[in-house]
Order: sequence, then C-alpha cells, then structure tokens
Amino acid sequence: MRKEDIKHEIMMNRLLSEILDDKYLSGNAYFKGGTCAKMLGYLDRFSVDLDFDLSEKADKGIFRQKLKKIFKDLGLEIKDESKRSLQYFLKYPADSGFRNTLKIEMLDNFYRSNVYKPFRLPDIERTAICQTIETMFSHKLIAPLDRKEKGGTVAGRDIYDIHHFFSQGYEYLPEVIKERRGVTLPEHFSDLKAFVEKEVTKRMIDEDLNALLDIDKFKLIRKYLKEETLRFIEKEIKSFEE
Repeated sequence: MRKEDIKHEIMMNRLLSEILDDKYLSGNAYFKGGTCAKMLGYLDRFSVDLDFDLSEKADKGIFRQKLKKIFKDLGLEIKDESKRSLQYFLKYPADSGFRNTLKIEMLDNFYRSNVYKPFRLPDIERTAICQTIETMFSHKLIAPLDRKEKGGTVAGRDIYDIHHFFSQGYEYLPEVIKERRGVTLPEHFSDLKAFVEKEVTKRMIDEDLNALLDIDKFKLIRKYLKEETLRFIEKEIKSFEE
C-alpha cells in the first residue's frame, strides 16, 4: 500500500467498524463494492469508498441520525451529503497532497436476485452481511454501462474489476443482470462489448488505476487490460451460441 493511502484505510476501517458495532445499522446495511471485495480477498486493488445496500425494512431517518453521530464521534466532517439518498462525502485531517475525503453510500435500490451472506472481515475482526462474490460480479458487469448512463463518466476500475473477476474464474448471477438491465444475457454482453470498444482508452485506464494498484502490477496490466477484457466478453457471448 502507498504511504498516502494508509490514513484513508484507517479511517475507512474505523467507520466500518462503528457501523458494524451498531446492531440496527449492521442488520439493515449490506456491505458490497470494491472495498468489500478487497477485504474478502476477491480483489487485489485499493478501494477508497464504503458501499452498502439497504434492507427493505431500513428506516433512512434512523440511519441518518445514527450515521451522523458516528461521523461526529470519529471526527469526520460532512463535506457534502445527498438530500435524497444516504450518500456522504466525509473530510478528515490529512497532509497536503494526500487523500482527505471518504465517500460512503447506502442505496435502497432493492433487487430480488441479490444474494447476501454473513462473512468475517479479518482486517477489522468483525462480521458483516455482504453481497456474495457472484452478486458482486453481476453488478460489476453492469457498472460501466450504468455509470455512463447515470453520470456520463467512465471508470477504469470497473474494467479492471471485470477483468480480475473473469481471470479468477468467478461466476455471476444471470438473474441480477436480467433484473437490472431488462435484457437478455447476449444483448447485455453485446452492449458491454460495444461500450468497452468505444469508451475505454489507455489514458482513462492510466488516470484511474495508477493510484489504486501497486506500480509493478499497474505497469503490467495497463497494456493488456482492454484487449483481454474484450476477449473475456467475446468468449461469454460465444458461450450463448453453443
């Protein structure tokens, strides 16, 4: 880990620990995303945010009250927050040039096809209800298209994660993709292939991933990431034709 990332990880771990130590929050917020995947050993890059799904019975008013108390107790300043959802950008003291802002988001977009299980998080010696790796992979296969459609942006980490999950032989849940995208699997993977071909550039990969990977790993993958990811997608498309 880079020296400038150490404090950020400490603050993430403190915040996550406090959330999991609260019975109401831990019972109604399901851990997911890159940080979750990294802590469970599924992903090998640094991740900077905390992401959760909310249960259907979660009361966002109670969540806001409890979260703001935790932020205050940890000395985290609310730099920005969403009025519609549980999304916060939290500032903490840091030296110039180092990360100083942590994002936490808890979404109430409930999908019936998601699968959650309790997992032990060795980094903080606590148990969290998390998306399974199959569920995470399914949402990651959707992430590039979804991010572009909703925010007009492209993230190299989405492509890296898809490549990594495919290369590790992880499975995905077709039901999640069908429920979220409303299309067949061949249609979705064809859309994903066209997206990667058009939108993913070496510059975008460099700018997004150089701060999230060890330097040697970054130098090795940056040249091959796009073409190998396309091969994985094309192989998946061919499997539907067999």
